[in-house]
Amino acid sequence: MQAPAVQKSQPAAVVESPKIVAFLGDSLTSGPGMSMKETLPSVIQQKIGGQSLPWVVQNSGVSGDTTALAGARLNWVLRSKPRVLVVALGSNDGLRGLSIDEMERNLRSIVSRAQLQGVRVVLVGQQLPLNFPEDYRTKFAGVFPRVAREHRVPLVPFMLDGVALNERFVLEDGIHPNAEGVKRIAENIWPVLSPVLRQSSKSTSVKR
Repeated sequence: MQAPAVQKSQPAAVVESPKIVAFLGDSLTSGPGMSMKETLPSVIQQKIGGQSLPWVVQNSGVSGDTTALAGARLNWVLRSKPRVLVVALGSNDGLRGLSIDEMERNLRSIVSRAQLQGVRVVLVGQQLPLNFPEDYRTKFAGVFPRVAREHRVPLVPFMLDGVALNERFVLEDGIHPNAEGVKRIAENIWPVLSPVLRQSSKSTSVKR
């Protein structure tokens, strides 16, 4: 009588934690008044799914957020251990006429704190309407490329390119995008974000 065959144990399947890309932003990110599937993070998630990339998009946008308010909650956002952070802030600082120097310090702090945690950052540029003083608008717009250059992070030149001032793509308030406008914004961000996600998919886990 033969001894029963000994079955070799199979190695346990390795389950990777989801790769998270977090959008830290204001109402342009959170999408008040829109269905969940119409918000910017959801549209980006659809693009990710269309290219079979292993990423989950986290909507960390809060309506009315300034760079200071978003910086104050950054540690909470980083608790989810995102590998990529999209920083889409500054509009409310500008629209409220807040200090541009302080806005720049806040953006630098957000970017550097995320980088210290091993998170890759994508910075999204903003611009102000033409009814603001030219010197203020120019100084405001100059912050984003400067921060991106000095912190060596990819920059989306202008979040609302092709959307701002176009009645087809904004709500009745003339500021916030409608569903079609959000799709245009996603088209502005995707060419910059996509290569970062592809590169980060191959990298090791985030330092903690």
